[in-house]
Amino acid sequence: MTSEQLEDLARRLAAVMPPALGPIRREIEDNLRSVLSSQLPRFDLVSRDEFEATRAVLQRTRERLDALEAELHELEREPVK
Repeated sequence: MTSEQLEDLARRLAAVMPPALGPIRREIEDNLRSVLSSQLPRFDLVSRDEFEATRAVLQRTRERLDALEAELHELEREPVK
């Protein structure tokens, strides 16, 4: 996650805080940014592009597996010569 994305996330989180927190909102936003910066790298996150590419590969693999299973069932039904 880029620093710009972290900034945006921290701003969004701060924006949904109750208005009564107004005077300390900036401090909370800074703390959120700090926590996000230090903790997010611990997660094994992937980009949307990587996720979509892996998803497409998995879909093609599933389709191929289904086709091979159907072919195997057909071969199992045929009498042995």
